[in-house]
Amino acid sequence: MAGLKTIIALSFILAIGFLLVILSSALFKNYLPLLVVATYVVAPLPNWICGRAANPDDFMENSGNAIIDFGRFCTGFFVVMGIALPALLAHCELIRYPAMVMSIIGGLLIYGTIISFKMFFQEEQDF
Repeated sequence: MAGLKTIIALSFILAIGFLLVILSSALFKNYLPLLVVATYVVAPLPNWICGRAANPDDFMENSGNAIIDFGRFCTGFFVVMGIALPALLAHCELIRYPAMVMSIIGGLLIYGTIISFKMFFQEEQDF
């Protein structure tokens, strides 16, 4: 079980990630990098919806994973889009390259923190 120091450290890293994304917009007076925040909000939704749609009481685990796999695919798409969107905006010269770097690093910190939270606070299910 994770302790209080783990929670504080992960929250600090999450705050730094959001700070980098916000500063990538505010420092260069171009608020297009904030579109990446929409992918942070939308990314976990397919896993949540498809996880609810799947039957958790099924004893045959290998037969009905198509819905869960589709949810993971959509989540992966949104995560990659959150990293690729600043690169696309910088390539089209809609944002500057330092804003792109700050936005990508902030996004990686946010995604890494979310994965770490899940890993540290995942409950094991015993049968």
